[in-house]
Amino acid sequence: MAERLRIPEVVIDWRARGFLEPGFLEPGFLESGGPVSGADFAAARHSLFDGSFTWPIMVAKRAELEHNVATLARFTRDHGLAFAPHGKTTMSPELFQAQLDAGAWGISAATAGQALVYRELGVPRVLLANEILDAGALRRLAGELDGFEFLCFVDSVEGVRALDEAASGTPFRVLVELGHAGGRTGCRGLAELLKVADAVRASSGVRLAGAACYEGTQPGADEVRAFLREFREAAHAVAPLVDGQMVLSAGGSAWFDLVAEELADLAGPQAETGLDALVILRSGAYIAHDDGFYRERTPYNRLEGELRPALEVWAQVLSVPEPGLILVGMGKRDVPYDLEMPFPRAVRRGPEGAAVPLDGVTVAKVQDQHAYLTGDGLRPGDLVSFGISHPCTAFDKWRIMPVVDDDYVVIDLISTYF
Repeated sequence: MAERLRIPEVVIDWRARGFLEPGFLEPGFLESGGPVSGADFAAARHSLFDGSFTWPIMVAKRAELEHNVATLARFTRDHGLAFAPHGKTTMSPELFQAQLDAGAWGISAATAGQALVYRELGVPRVLLANEILDAGALRRLAGELDGFEFLCFVDSVEGVRALDEAASGTPFRVLVELGHAGGRTGCRGLAELLKVADAVRASSGVRLAGAACYEGTQPGADEVRAFLREFREAAHAVAPLVDGQMVLSAGGSAWFDLVAEELADLAGPQAETGLDALVILRSGAYIAHDDGFYRERTPYNRLEGELRPALEVWAQVLSVPEPGLILVGMGKRDVPYDLEMPFPRAVRRGPEGAAVPLDGVTVAKVQDQHAYLTGDGLRPGDLVSFGISHPCTAFDKWRIMPVVDDDYVVIDLISTYF
């Protein structure tokens, strides 16, 4: 069992979007009602459809979350990889705890602010999978390094200098990052990578722990493989400069199978490769998966097994003002829209009605508070469930989210800290 995080108590009151405080409709509520703890709310086992919620609301499905957490834990374990799932997807301490309980080495972050949130929650190991030059944040992190394990990326001499100037006592441990032309951050080529590594070695406040890359900005499998093989060469070149076990890190959510194929043999003491590396995978979107972008791109389209979409948004039909046009009370504040529109999945009519599959209806666009659907067969008041595309822009829209079982009974809550 992983170390228990310091998870703030969830409170259901007027600030919890999508929730009605229990008892709101009961006589005397205004005189006696008030905030309810998240634990008490979950213990009441409300149905999503019993009047305790307003629309729209996003829910997480417990069985699918647990399946996805277990699936990636098994994948990394079977390939001898360490796992630091990217926490930027959810920023949820409850889900961090589930990932750590399943064997995650730590949690990855994308920004200094995220890393500081993790520190407040008690995450024992943080991999900041990005460069950091923010002097104020670095000074704050420098004062915390004796209390937790922290790694970050560096791809420039200026970055090394910023870390060195902020260091106080315990040095920052860094991974020199290899990038590629047209990609994101990272040194362009081995010569630049070794120049940055030499700058790290020359500093007193920074220690070289290893190397990292991100393959997800490559256009296809062949390019991913070629880049990962270039990264292997960089790892061998950097290894003599590293004291102790080397740390290597790669892996988003679209190509982690190729990361395992190309890098897993570098993990642990290896006579054939001459390296002794801790190889850390950083996939994050897997925990919720989706009905769009990652459904099409998951490595489980190539592997045995599957990931399952864990998020749904329930919203209400507000108007059917003309044939073929349906307006639903769901907008940009509620659902991701950066990659693809939400996907209508089912409709539920009436307080006792069962959800039935919905076909022939699509989301054409979303505005601030409205979704424009094309199709027929829906009437004002109907409840529609939607799948989403891109979980990394879903969780940030909800401060508290109900977790439901297969019957849509609320059995837990998760909170987010974006």
